[in-house]
Amino acid sequence: MRNSSRSQVDPFIVMDVMEATRRAEAQGRHIIHMEVGQPGTPAPRGARDALIHAMDHDAMGYTVALGLPALRARIAALYKDWYGVTLNPERVVVTSGSSAAFILAFTALFDAGDRVGIGRPGYPSYRQILKALDLVPVEVETTAENRLQPTPADFAGLDLAGVLVASPANPSGTMLGRAELERLMMTVADQGMAFISDEIYHGIEYEAKAVTALEINDQAYVINSFSKYFSMTGWRVGWMVVPEDHVRVIERLAQNMFICPPHASQIAALAAMDCDEELQANMAVYSENRRLMLDGLPKAGFDRIAPPDGAFYVYADVSHLTNDSRAFAAEILDQAGVAVTPGLDFDPDRGQGTLRFSYARSSADIKEGVRRLTQFMQARTQN
Repeated sequence: MRNSSRSQVDPFIVMDVMEATRRAEAQGRHIIHMEVGQPGTPAPRGARDALIHAMDHDAMGYTVALGLPALRARIAALYKDWYGVTLNPERVVVTSGSSAAFILAFTALFDAGDRVGIGRPGYPSYRQILKALDLVPVEVETTAENRLQPTPADFAGLDLAGVLVASPANPSGTMLGRAELERLMMTVADQGMAFISDEIYHGIEYEAKAVTALEINDQAYVINSFSKYFSMTGWRVGWMVVPEDHVRVIERLAQNMFICPPHASQIAALAAMDCDEELQANMAVYSENRRLMLDGLPKAGFDRIAPPDGAFYVYADVSHLTNDSRAFAAEILDQAGVAVTPGLDFDPDRGQGTLRFSYARSSADIKEGVRRLTQFMQARTQN
């Protein structure tokens, strides 16, 4: 049977690494997980308890397409709490994870053949979803001088319909400051382009608070998720904030594409938003893990890194150690028992010489992972 040309997207390499890790663990090996951007903690206790209660008292059928009104209102309140932004709950769209939000956003904003600018390195599914929708990802190479974040000049003269940025970014963990984000948004607006802000790592910041695009201009699509800060990856629930005149457009698409987000996940997400003590305890672990990584990785030999402002990743330049990051990651898994992600996922060109290390697991795992990496690098140097 035939396949469409749109279906010919690249694999998500980190998922291949996860499968290799699963096979190693099935053979009885103890693997330290630094490959996947997934918290090692479950959904907050209050979220799980709320769902248990709901399962006994609610049939949990379809919700309305845009999500439970109570959850939309609570998300709107979050913007007041975190950023001082007053937000109409009607502009909040609950989605089946941020992935569904990207599909809805790209479908609502762009026509087939439109060109959309994204930074490289960046989350690989951006370009694959764009391709699958018959859109053209236009990747601009960000620089170490700009901490791997795009600048207005990077998008000049590219004939784009829109621009997508992420802050904190995956894989680098770096953030755009308010002035930098404002310059980008002004440039995009001046050229009549759509602006999409991926903010799924908001809440996971260390030395400065992340800036939401809504602090600058409400003519943007803002995408977020319960996966990271709220520790709910497998629950597949996220959200999107859109301009008021786009709500009905998104609603019609959501009705037909997804019917509604998972009801059970929405109930848990609503309760999770009031589990501050547990969520801040998770943040204390990430902060300690970041310290362990920034101290330990350079000593192990991974010393070409930009300290992350947020998220839970360290993106390392290993071009002086290898020109094949996929093989290098496989070597690390085989010999050190540590799973890491080759940079090819995030940058098909320069990713041959980069690795991403995730520190979302327990501090004990991170300590052990750094110890194994140090031992591995010492043995490699001696050989």
